[in-house]
Amino acid sequence: MASGGPALESLVNQVISVITNDGRNIVGTLRGFDQATNIILDESHERVYSTKEGVQQLVLGLYIIRGDNISVVGEVDEDLDARLDLSKLRAHPLKPVIH
Repeated sequence: MASGGPALESLVNQVISVITNDGRNIVGTLRGFDQATNIILDESHERVYSTKEGVQQLVLGLYIIRGDNISVVGEVDEDLDARLDLSKLRAHPLKPVIH
């Protein structure tokens, strides 16, 4: 079994949000992962936050994230996410994770 174990296994084919060590927020459908917790996202996009304008969503498509660059993985509530007006949301960009 991969090191992500049952936690990641239960999220396959679900929409997830990944916060990377360099402070990026990438949202997409988890298609797979391996023993090094490298993950494959489909239909993914990066959410770029700003205090001056709404959240920009940069389309990435099929995307692989190395396991050693993953800080947090979380399940996205698709109904709640669809109701968010990201154009009105303001936030400071995330800072890189320091270990």
